[in-house]
Amino acid sequence: MNIKISVRFFDDREVRAVWDEENAKWWFNVVDAVAVLNEQDYAKARNYWKYLKTKLTKEKNELVSATNRLKLLAKDGKKYLTDTLDSDGIISLAKHFPNNRAMKFLDWFLYSENSIDGQSKKKAYALFESNLIDEIQIGTAKGLQQIHAYIFGGLYDFAGKIRQKNISKGGFQFAVSHFLGNTLQQIEQMPENTFDEIVEKYIEMNVAHPFMEGNGRSTRIWLDLILKKQLKKCVDWSQISKNDYMNAMIKSATNGNTLKNLLKNALTDEIHSREMFMKGIDYSYYYEEGE
Repeated sequence: MNIKISVRFFDDREVRAVWDEENAKWWFNVVDAVAVLNEQDYAKARNYWKYLKTKLTKEKNELVSATNRLKLLAKDGKKYLTDTLDSDGIISLAKHFPNNRAMKFLDWFLYSENSIDGQSKKKAYALFESNLIDEIQIGTAKGLQQIHAYIFGGLYDFAGKIRQKNISKGGFQFAVSHFLGNTLQQIEQMPENTFDEIVEKYIEMNVAHPFMEGNGRSTRIWLDLILKKQLKKCVDWSQISKNDYMNAMIKSATNGNTLKNLLKNALTDEIHSREMFMKGIDYSYYYEEGE
């Protein structure tokens, strides 16, 4: 069965979810939510949920009956039946925790679905099922524009458009807009036959930063498409921490070795896996949070 899994991140902690195709909604791991709300590790959160479940059942609270048992992947690589709640259930659950924790969590939970990032993330998920993914030009600037236009279309008026202004981040100046057309042509002509060549091309496209916003999210998909075509591999982004990735990207402008090692150790041949793609999108968007 083709199950769509998602991972959200609250203060660097995972809240996993499973997509219910029949009812068109997400079911969220209750213990993950409890761990966040109680600031506990998973084992303590699981025990607390057992206690809370018993308490709520005695009080004849309907929250427990609203849970759905679904299989989720655990750290040991096996799937276990896990209590899940839909969005309304998670909101109700949060009300059983101290207000200062619950409010912060709910602000994040409600915002994450309706923000520009939340909306574009849904579109990025849909890219896997769309015909467009097979029509994207691989390794070209136009291909990157196609990806950007798809995931940010209707959200930014510059979706898919090459920027005409200079931008910088953390004191680093990206490619000068006036020469961006020539820069992108040069990047397109870079070879992509080996892993090292592909990563070098990816680094140069990151330095170019052709869009006003959404460069990282688009370019990581672009990178995976090149890897899939040329090496029959893709990156399992869940194996790369946000910290390690961001530090490697900062270094890559002058030395790409750290990034190459990081990506090489996370390569997988699961190039047709829907779950791998979805997980990649989750981590890709997580890397950009707070940046």
